[in-house]
Parts: sequence; C-alpha cells; structure tokens
Amino acid sequence: MITTIRNVLRTPDLRNKILFTLFIIGVYRLGAQIPAPGVDLDQLVQLRDNQDATSGGIFGYLNLLSGGGIANLSFFSLGILPYITSSIIIQILTVAIPKLEEWQSQGAVGQRKITQWTRYIAVILALVQSTGIVFLVNRNPEQFFGAGSGVDIFPNGGAARIFLAVMCITVGTAVVMWLGELITQKGIGNGMSMIIFASVTAALPALGIQLWERGKVSSITQFGVLGIALLLLAFLVVGIVFVEQGQRRIPVNFPKRQVGRRVMGGNNTYIPLKVNQAGVIPVIFASSLLQLPSLVVNVLPTSGDPANGNWGDAVRNFVSNNLYQPTNLGYILVFGFLIIGFAYFYNSIAFDPIRRADELKKQGGFIPGIRPGSQTEAHMAKILNRITLPGAVFLGLVALVPSAILAWYLGGGGNVGLIGFSGVSILIGVGVSLELLKQIDSQLMQRNYEGFLK
Repeated sequence: MITTIRNVLRTPDLRNKILFTLFIIGVYRLGAQIPAPGVDLDQLVQLRDNQDATSGGIFGYLNLLSGGGIANLSFFSLGILPYITSSIIIQILTVAIPKLEEWQSQGAVGQRKITQWTRYIAVILALVQSTGIVFLVNRNPEQFFGAGSGVDIFPNGGAARIFLAVMCITVGTAVVMWLGELITQKGIGNGMSMIIFASVTAALPALGIQLWERGKVSSITQFGVLGIALLLLAFLVVGIVFVEQGQRRIPVNFPKRQVGRRVMGGNNTYIPLKVNQAGVIPVIFASSLLQLPSLVVNVLPTSGDPANGNWGDAVRNFVSNNLYQPTNLGYILVFGFLIIGFAYFYNSIAFDPIRRADELKKQGGFIPGIRPGSQTEAHMAKILNRITLPGAVFLGLVALVPSAILAWYLGGGGNVGLIGFSGVSILIGVGVSLELLKQIDSQLMQRNYEGFLK
C-alpha cells in the first residue's frame, strides 16, 4: 500500500486531482461551520448542548446528512439534499414525460438539459426547505432540536433578518451544487457522492463521543459500548465490501465472421451484473425522501404551549416519534421499503434489458442457449430481478439493524443521534471509498502502476 501511495503522489495529474478534491471538500466543510446572518450563536450552542442530552427532535437525523450544517444554521445547512431530491423527481418524471425520455436518449446533449432542469428544481426545493427550517427554528425550536423552549434564535430578528437567512441558505445550496460539479470535472470521484461522503464521515467523531457519554448511563460500560460499535463497524465493512464486489456474469458469445480476407469475432465475453447494482444510491435517495415529512409538518399550526398542544403539535410529535427513531417499527418499515423500492427503480433505469438485448442482437452476439430478441430480454430481466432483491434486502439490513442493536443496548432507544451509527453512514462511506479507489486504480493502471485493489 505504501508503494501505491508513493505512485499516486509521483503522478502529477492524479496528485493534482486529489489535492483539488481535498481543497473543495475543505471549502464545503468551512461553509458548513459559518452561521447564517442574524443567528444568535450563544443560543444556538445552548440548543445543541440541550439536544445532546435528549432523545427527541428531528435535529439529529437531518444534521447527519448535512454534515453538521443544520447544527450551525450555516450557509450550507441543506448540503446536497435538495439536489438529491431533485434527481429523484427528475428520474420519476422521465418515465411519465416523453420530452424527458427524449432528452435521455440524446446522449451528452440531452443529459446536459436534464442536469440543468435538475438544478432549477433543486434551487426551488432549497428555497422551500430553508424557509421551513428557519421559520420552525425561529417559531418553535423545541420541535426541531428536541429542546430549547423559550429560546430566541433570531433575537434582533424580524421579517428582513429571517428572509436574509433563508436566501443565504438557498444560495449556499447552489454553491454546494457548483462545488460538487467542480469535483466531478477537475477532481477525482463523483462530486455529489464526495459531498455526501464528507458530510457523513464528518459526523462520526461527534457520534463516537455521544456513544461514550451514553455509555455512562447505560447498563454496560463505556468500553463495552465502544467495543460493540467497533465490532459492528468491522462486520459492516467486511459485509459491504463482499457484497459490493459480488457479480452475476451473463456469458455472451460472438460468432466468427469474414470481412474480406480477415476473420473477425469469435470471442467469448460476459455482461457483469453486480449484486448491489445501485450501490449507495437507494440509501441516499431513501434518506433524502424520509426527511421531507419533517419539513412538511412544520407548516402546521402550533399552540405555543407544550403542555396544551393542538392537533398540529400532535402530528409533529407523531412524525418525530415514528419516522425518526431507530427502534420504532414505523421507521424500520418505511425506511426499509423505500430502500428496496429505490433499488428496483434505479436498477430498471441503469440496466434496461430491452436496450441491452437490442444492442446485443445488432452486434451479432447471443447468450448460449437463449434466442436473440425477446427471449434474451426476458432472460436478462429475470436475472436482474433475482439479484436485485438480495442486494436491496442487504442494504436495508445494513441501514437498519446496527442502530437498533446499539439503541437496545444503550436503553432509551429513541435517541435519534444513533441513526448516525447505523449502516447509513458506514454504507455511504465504504461505497464511495470503493468507487474512489477504483477510479484511482484505473488511472494508475494506465501508467503501468499497481493499484490499491488487487
């Protein structure tokens, strides 16, 4: 490994890409620490400290995916979440709107148009989400942080200060999208995935401290809590790498053909279908979609008196207690079904059996024992469906089981911060790391160097 790292540093082009990526991630992490204008920092720190000792609120869940941006009400509070949600909307609409389907078939030109509309929708979503967050924190912070009744986040506020904070967070989302595209164009790896990777990994040290503190009041020792967490981490990493590398290879034969005096073709190859074809995309999509109800219920009326809540308070409490608690059956079912559904949805877009069968037929190739055309299409679709289910179930188990185990051991399993120690963050971290290593390996092999993955 030391030799491989030396080869990476010895290659100017690859070294510059890695340094550029680290620089952009540093800029993103800096922006996540700068609060929006008008925020009272002392009151914000008090809210965060109080929330760490509570088990309620939706703060912990959204804060994990924003890399701590929401904890600071920063310029980058929303991170890349609006863009991910916008991508989900565009991919769903592609099936229903012929114009989007036409753009998708136009190659690079059509993809640029789709990307542009994805940005527009992301900015609109960022405006709506930032408005919901700022108004909720200003009006009723205990519903968001799970603590802080009577705290005034915008003490010298008014409509102008709140409007300025909303605009800054919205513009920050546009800047984050631009930073992600810079990484894709000039750095290493997929920019949006790298932003998510930086967000979830940045939250891990704080979550480790939280586990240590929770160990003081649990039925087991602090070292026991950390031991369980490290054991789960090792098991998750091994399992994720094993499944990520798993493939179902469909054999393909190409018959020999004579062109002039030359005999061409006659080779045998295969179509690789990964067991987890979608990677971490279903988990990211499901996590992004799962945070929408928490923002929608913000517009419901509030009584202003926690002791005498109205129907709006009841709905908010129901959503917070059932959709954001790692041991709650509602959270497990909703999150699990979203992951499985998005896995099938993404695979149907990423690998189209009809198009692949048609391309294979035009190239003169065939699957041994299967007739070209409709039978090849049906054969590929059957294999895809069979390997998608175990891959999707694995993603669901990785995302749900570890947090439930830790919550059960620590007692009071409603602590939403434990979601950060679920497989969501580990899965995203390992998945993005593997893709990054593959890209580095491919560039090293072009220069006759040996890569990280043997």
